[in-house]
Amino acid sequence: MSFQNKVVWITGASSGIGEHLAYAFATQGARLILSSRNEAELERVKKRCTAAAQVLLLPLDVAQFGTIPEAVQKATAQFGQIDVLVNNAGISQRALAADSAFEVDQRIMDVNFLGTVAMTKAVLPLMLARRSGQIVVISSVMGKVGFPGRSAYAASKHALHGFFDTLRAEVFRHNIKVTILCPGYVQTNVTVNALKGDGSKNNVMAEETRNGIPADVFAAKALRIIAAEKEEALIGGKELLGVYLKRFIPGVLSRIIRKREVG
Repeated sequence: MSFQNKVVWITGASSGIGEHLAYAFATQGARLILSSRNEAELERVKKRCTAAAQVLLLPLDVAQFGTIPEAVQKATAQFGQIDVLVNNAGISQRALAADSAFEVDQRIMDVNFLGTVAMTKAVLPLMLARRSGQIVVISSVMGKVGFPGRSAYAASKHALHGFFDTLRAEVFRHNIKVTILCPGYVQTNVTVNALKGDGSKNNVMAEETRNGIPADVFAAKALRIIAAEKEEALIGGKELLGVYLKRFIPGVLSRIIRKREVG
């Protein structure tokens, strides 16, 4: 596994999965472009990366679609190409569908789905021109299974699978790979930053997230999967069993998730 001198662009890179993917790619000798809305935290991540001089920071809100083409221009002016795009930016949810304002649904779809599509469509022409590249999408177990309190979040992740499974087939002949990673519970602030029904921040760390796999362990596994150019992979613990229950005995899973509390 080597990403030596590869140009890797990671969105949502200021914390959690994105942050630890940055460290993992840096260790492999990649040249990094790191984006998120939090420039101060991006600076912190850059300082902790090996060979920090090979890190370009591009603060960016992927839901501000019109700003993405300018960011791509800055990225290519610095490095000339994008070898790997890691679409990691995202936001979760902690509220019942009936208690969630439509604006919350819209915000989650804008960030998780449309922001990812906008980033990909802005970078894809560069990869098509070079007939080379890899697009990595951070989905979720919720991209396979819906749980109470995650209606818009699950919808956004399900949408990613539909779009990028299709894109994979369309760009295969151009030597462009598409990899979808589906994390289970990972020790990040995803539940802290999740949106409640009124759009306010949840500010609570869920127990299952606290007990999830460490983000650096996830990143190490993710890099091996990306290097192998796998189409899709699940990374997590026993919660991944839900995906197989959904596939083979969905009625059992339905009875289980109906009893779950929103948290």
